[in-house]
Amino acid sequence: SWNELKKRQETLLNINMSNRCICVCVCVCMRSKSPGGADDFSESSSEDEEDEEKPERRAEIPTDLPSEYWQIQKLVKYLKGANQTATVIVLCTLRDFNLVQETCQLAIRDVGGLEVLINLLDTDDIRCNIGSLKILREISCNSLIRQTIADLGGLQTMVSILDTPVKELKCLAAETIANVAKFRRARRTVRQYGGIKRLVELLDCLPDSVSLSAEQERDADVARCGALALWSCSKSTRNKESIRQAGGIPLLARLLKSSQKNMLIPVVGTLQECASEKSYRIAIQTEGMIEDLVKNLSCDNQELQMHCASAIFKCAEDKHTRDLVRQYDGLKPLVMLLNKAENKQLLAATTGAIWKCSISLENVAKFQEYRALEILVGLLKDQPEEVLVNVVGALGECAQISENLATIRKSGGIQPLVKLLSGTNQALLVNVTKAVGACATDPENMPIIDRLDGVRLLWSLLKNPSPDVQASAAWAICPCIENAKDAGEMVRSFVGGLELIVNLLKSQNKDVLASVCAAIAKIAKDVENLAVISDHGVVPMLANLTNTVDDKLRRYLAEAIACCCMWGSNCVSFGEAGAVAPLVHYLHSKDPLVHQATARALFELSKDPNNCITMHENGVVKNVFYY
Repeated sequence: SWNELKKRQETLLNINMSNRCICVCVCVCMRSKSPGGADDFSESSSEDEEDEEKPERRAEIPTDLPSEYWQIQKLVKYLKGANQTATVIVLCTLRDFNLVQETCQLAIRDVGGLEVLINLLDTDDIRCNIGSLKILREISCNSLIRQTIADLGGLQTMVSILDTPVKELKCLAAETIANVAKFRRARRTVRQYGGIKRLVELLDCLPDSVSLSAEQERDADVARCGALALWSCSKSTRNKESIRQAGGIPLLARLLKSSQKNMLIPVVGTLQECASEKSYRIAIQTEGMIEDLVKNLSCDNQELQMHCASAIFKCAEDKHTRDLVRQYDGLKPLVMLLNKAENKQLLAATTGAIWKCSISLENVAKFQEYRALEILVGLLKDQPEEVLVNVVGALGECAQISENLATIRKSGGIQPLVKLLSGTNQALLVNVTKAVGACATDPENMPIIDRLDGVRLLWSLLKNPSPDVQASAAWAICPCIENAKDAGEMVRSFVGGLELIVNLLKSQNKDVLASVCAAIAKIAKDVENLAVISDHGVVPMLANLTNTVDDKLRRYLAEAIACCCMWGSNCVSFGEAGAVAPLVHYLHSKDPLVHQATARALFELSKDPNNCITMHENGVVKNVFYY
């Protein structure tokens, strides 16, 4: 045991042994501070030892390094040529240093200590294996050390150690892998050398019972360390699939029943990483893990709460998961977690979970009951963008219920939402445009948005390079035009605004085209604005889009054509541009909203005799009578 080794270390100080062992013992003695300070140890070094250092290396080392740096380098030099007993003693002595300090870590690396430590992993002496891994585990929190360990083939050796029957070695190897596998190449190495399957096998233990035997506690510790390593490895998409194929999901589900926080954190951490994959989201549902995730939202550990909320955030893309969170009473704990606003990581995960859960109207009703909207509005200021994206997304979804629009206004939410329209974060812009657009559906909110210059800001976002932002802005403009007091004059006041929106009909993005068509249908209700967009060539541009098979675009395109027929000879121009025949075929769609918009467009187009002929030739009568 390590205690016995310590006793032996003290005994060795008082007996006559080989010169090398005496040197090791002297090094151990010099670990204690002398009145002379940091320079005493370096002054005691022999000239021969000084000569062994490479000149170019000495030139690179700063002269103001602490004494620990030189002491560690001295010990590592002894380690390179020590016998078995001396090796163990040196390893014990190295562990007495504060290996979390970067100076100590780099001292080991600079003198070639990593090569020695990794070589010791290949020996048959378990004490050397354990001592080496304990040091590697500590120093591998340094990114430079991690990369060097991977370069030296240390991961391959650690993966092979996972097969050992010695449970302490398994734990140490898995924990060190967890530290090293923080970058892509290391994660790939673990997978390529069969490490994922071995790590998954470590998870196979009883997660909890009334009282654990000593053996069961060791098994649980092995499982915990395996979960830690899988957590690091699961940041790779291929590793996620390898974990699934190795049977990791049911084992993680079983460990999720544990009451031990140190077990749950890496288990839930692994699950929330893997939940980005659809296969895992389905498995989390079917294995009954949502209930456990919800239960742990109410624990007293913020890190665990954060990972549980993050897992729900990713899984709640699916309606069934959203329903399960509500059924297991998970919505109230999420709202309660909003009060821990000082923990930004927890707040980001919680607001993300609330955002996704609020996609379901049943959940929105619950959030109303728990007064979540007022808290969310209060989070619109002085928060990181990651939090703001989620908060605004949640408000946009909650705005599906009309009475919440008044709540947002009365809570002072309109002004901060409009202010966020001037940002640059594209994910935030997509969400805030949706939220502002939803708020604009309330006639009492619209004057506030207009007074704060919100419509102008929305219009300016049509120039954003992101198609998602363009589409979201165009959708938001629609209710603004519909509910503005003098919509026609407001739109005309935007210099170049009408030309800008017509030119977006050249976009290759279907959602941009659908949203712009919807906006044009609203704009065209004002005769003066319809005349302007007609001069900008809206008719041929709309006609060019009529061959689409996308039902969403068909619906709003037909509405735009119907509205644009109201000006001058546009009705005739649509026929000449070949828009009539494709519109007739829209009646074959299975979407009744497409039929409604198409019927209106055909009605307006039928005011031109030539268009009537084209409709008849394309079977419009048969289709109309069919409906």
